[in-house]
Amino acid sequence: MGNGEVRVRGIAARAGGWSARHRWAAVGVWMLFVVLAMGIGSAVGSVEVKDSDQLKGETSTAAHIIEEAGIEEPAGETVLIQAKDDRTRATDSAFRAAVDDVMKAVEKTGEVTDVTSPYDTRTISKDGRSALVQFDVRGASDTAGERIEPVLEAVADVQQEHGTLRIEEIGGASMMKTFDDAFGDDFRKAEYSAVPVALGILLIAFGAVVAALLPVALAITAIIATMGLMAIVSHVIPMSDTASSVMLLVGLAVGVDYCLFYLRREREERAAGRDAQAALRVAAATSGRAIVVSGVTVCVAMAGMLFTGLAEFEAMGLASLMVVAVAMVGSVTVLPALLSLLGERVEKGRIPFLHPDKRRGNGRSGGGSESRFWNAVLRVVLARPALSLVVASGALLAVAAPAIGMKTQNLTLDQEFGDSLPIVQTYNRVNEAFPGGTEPAEVVVRAKDIDAPEVRAALADFKEEAVASGASRGPVEIKVHDARNVAFVYVPLVGGSDQDEAGASLDKLRDEVRPATLGKVEGVEAPVTGQVAGNQDFNDQLVGSVVPVFAFVVVFAFLLMLLSFRSLTIAATSIMLNLLSVGAAYGILVAVFQHGWGASLVGAEGVGAIITWLPLFLFVILFGLSMDYHVFVVSRIREARLRGRTTTEAIRHGVVTTAGVVTSAAVIMVAVFAIFGTLSMQSMKQMGVGLAAAVLIDATIIRGVLLPAVMALLGERNWYLPKWLNRLPDLTHDESPEPVAPADRDARDERDERVRV
Repeated sequence: MGNGEVRVRGIAARAGGWSARHRWAAVGVWMLFVVLAMGIGSAVGSVEVKDSDQLKGETSTAAHIIEEAGIEEPAGETVLIQAKDDRTRATDSAFRAAVDDVMKAVEKTGEVTDVTSPYDTRTISKDGRSALVQFDVRGASDTAGERIEPVLEAVADVQQEHGTLRIEEIGGASMMKTFDDAFGDDFRKAEYSAVPVALGILLIAFGAVVAALLPVALAITAIIATMGLMAIVSHVIPMSDTASSVMLLVGLAVGVDYCLFYLRREREERAAGRDAQAALRVAAATSGRAIVVSGVTVCVAMAGMLFTGLAEFEAMGLASLMVVAVAMVGSVTVLPALLSLLGERVEKGRIPFLHPDKRRGNGRSGGGSESRFWNAVLRVVLARPALSLVVASGALLAVAAPAIGMKTQNLTLDQEFGDSLPIVQTYNRVNEAFPGGTEPAEVVVRAKDIDAPEVRAALADFKEEAVASGASRGPVEIKVHDARNVAFVYVPLVGGSDQDEAGASLDKLRDEVRPATLGKVEGVEAPVTGQVAGNQDFNDQLVGSVVPVFAFVVVFAFLLMLLSFRSLTIAATSIMLNLLSVGAAYGILVAVFQHGWGASLVGAEGVGAIITWLPLFLFVILFGLSMDYHVFVVSRIREARLRGRTTTEAIRHGVVTTAGVVTSAAVIMVAVFAIFGTLSMQSMKQMGVGLAAAVLIDATIIRGVLLPAVMALLGERNWYLPKWLNRLPDLTHDESPEPVAPADRDARDERDERVRV
């Protein structure tokens, strides 16, 4: 292992070499890029996804009609007045007094309009114990949650004056405020926790403050730059708050991972006797190339979200793609420049008993307990590859089995938050007393002349038939905008919070009631929207996009692996192992959140379903992120094979020498994702548990057992490429250092056994 020149080629090697030679220029260009991206992004502002662009189908049609008509549909609110005993009725004087007090209190705030009495609208429950005061919040509906606080306080004051009654508010604005507060608190908790957790794990992994800070600094600057780019791009493809949160999650994960891969290889080469410049060249040629291959593969996986046709998914996919690309470029440019500038100072701030030199016992012990563990595992796997394959794959298939019965749906408020929020109890009480009352279907009717006799008659017939058909128990309300030739029909659906029953009522409304009434009038449009309709349209569109997204991600990932490793076998096994990892994650999700098995262990509840968007989201994210480890490990195995080792020797070398960095990277990812498993929202818990479980499985069973077992069984067939595929572009860039001489191989093997994990 001399310090001579190491001939390298390839994009990553050339980029790393240039950055190391022009280190101040590389750092300056990177900082300029980050500052410019953030500055321009802040200057141009960000465009948010509009309601009319969120979905296709009837929900989108209704939103476009409202938008084109210039109608600002206000957020509706409801105050439930309910007797706490079985004797009090809505006709009692005390009850009427409470209704009057509520109406006066909310009007006095100046934030509401169109306050209606339950005695006028007949919104009194069948048992006479409950009544609803309804009103609209002034101003735009999408910001109503920001203005509802005074109204909530006014209702709370009335509640204190009427202790024998239950007086509670619920509606679009109050639920928006509740959701935004919970969502914001959850993500602030995650954001504030993620960076310290990652830094703590890196301190343990590197044992030096400067070395631990580098990956975090790279990830943070990549995230900052991407935030600016998102604002710029949002003027073409609108962005969302969810996309920003997912970008932060993915950016931290890959930014830290890529820097970790690069830095650990550079330190390993220096420990092996190379000088600083030679170590950087080798790291650029090997880990740098693995980062580029991994980054491009992850970007392709994230691009799969663009095929859903769902604005929210398109925003998440594009944001994730951008942050991965930025982190990848930063890892192969500014990182080698910083390492060249720091030199030995990268070891500054050594932590006693944590630095690798201390843990290795000055090189005599042959590594820590983790090294002995993985060496022991590899000895068993490589000695009995067939048995290892059967046992490990059988275990993962058993874990994946519950996924066969996966049920997906959009979670209701009570499923999302359980009983942790007071508004959930209000939601349940309103639905019990007025089934469908808090989430009515909304029919947006547009005609050439909304006041035409035939249109008015059709509206009246629709109102009557909606109840007669059994789709609604009423009351059905009609609000006409004469000047806009638009009418809104609000239909409480039978089923309430039971989404299956409410969905059946919606289908009856769309397929039977509408054609028999409004559908008979020429020129009338009457799309049905609302929360239940939106959920159904979202589900239909998502289901329709599953096959295109899966096909795109799998096919392009296969082609990238084929071109990057020039092996048909490696490409095929990579896809199969990743699919097995995703399947196991699905199985864990279903077992915990649908069936409730061990749900209490993660502070969750068995809500009976997986939130609709999660399976496709997890597939794309996990398929991309799992390629990080796979590319890194297989690259090291291939590198060893090209340097003269046998396939078995190369497998042992590749897995053992990468075990440390893969373990560190996986621990960081699992810890960050697990933070989301601690949040209050069930959807966030599902996402966090699913991601954490998949990464843990991927970094241990897949990379430590199944990958070496499969490769050991295949032997030389791992490198099989049919002759007719030789014409494919060669993207391998075999930038390996000098081959290992046979005489030196035994010594190298002995050193490999001592590599720290």
